[in-house]
Amino acid sequence: MNDVIIIGGSFAGIAAALQLARARRQVVVVDSGTPRNRVADHAHGVLGHDARPPLELLADARTQLLRYPTVRFVQATAEQVVHHADTTFQVRISTGEQLRARRIILATGVRDVLPPVPGLAERWGVGVAHCPYCHGYEVAGQRLGVLATGEMAVHQAWMLPDWSDHVVLLTNARVVLTAEQRAACVQRGIDIVDGQVSSVRGPGRMIDSVVLADGRVIAIAALFVAPRTQLTSPLAEQLGCTLDTGPIGPFIRTDERQATTVPGVFAAGDAARTMHTITGAMADGAMAGVFAHQSLIRTMHPDPAATTLQA
Repeated sequence: MNDVIIIGGSFAGIAAALQLARARRQVVVVDSGTPRNRVADHAHGVLGHDARPPLELLADARTQLLRYPTVRFVQATAEQVVHHADTTFQVRISTGEQLRARRIILATGVRDVLPPVPGLAERWGVGVAHCPYCHGYEVAGQRLGVLATGEMAVHQAWMLPDWSDHVVLLTNARVVLTAEQRAACVQRGIDIVDGQVSSVRGPGRMIDSVVLADGRVIAIAALFVAPRTQLTSPLAEQLGCTLDTGPIGPFIRTDERQATTVPGVFAAGDAARTMHTITGAMADGAMAGVFAHQSLIRTMHPDPAATTLQA
């Protein structure tokens, strides 16, 4: 019997596993090997590791994690979780193995659903990005575009003048700006281009222009887009966890301890938050590991300080 099964072995899952490993608990991490940011050449804003490739960061983290003897890492997909009456969980994975544990941490992440614009997906993570905090500095001062997929585009465009004086909001027939929104964009020096975008062009994975359906060509050095997101795994719904709707997609509801609405199930990372960053995922994961551990202790020993510490 394992203490905790962590489903998802990217930044949130490994951060959770590390806390549990250091508490000498038996942990299994189940990971499919397809992290969301595998398409990005570099990760930015990660303290002490700025500009390192995300897959390199993950490889180092896993190596460090597996130095702890109570951790096992399995490359597989978790296909089903059953919550038994004795409060244990059984997880069936794609290798056919059945795993059992007292607690579950869902760090399954999300997938990006890009608009069907030719040339967009091929440049995702390099010439096309979702977050100016992650990728804005490297393209600062250049002509930046925002491809609208919904109302989030207005927020993205409103932020971008802090990175460049040349920002274009491409409404893409997906958003109709109010008079107030247009005025706010004009005040920030943002150009507004109405009309549907038909393709994205540029050398390799970079971008140099977008083409509109009416034939206009707009010069762009980098394009930001807020894609819709989907949970990569149905396990949260399968377990009965409550989901909330965020500005770009659903996420798993958690409390301040990263606990879901199902006892014994915790969640962390992009699947359980609306702002998606590596550092945020690691922070969530660390807390999920800590509080999953404390919940294991409480099953056998009441916490004498619980009323004062609220931990």
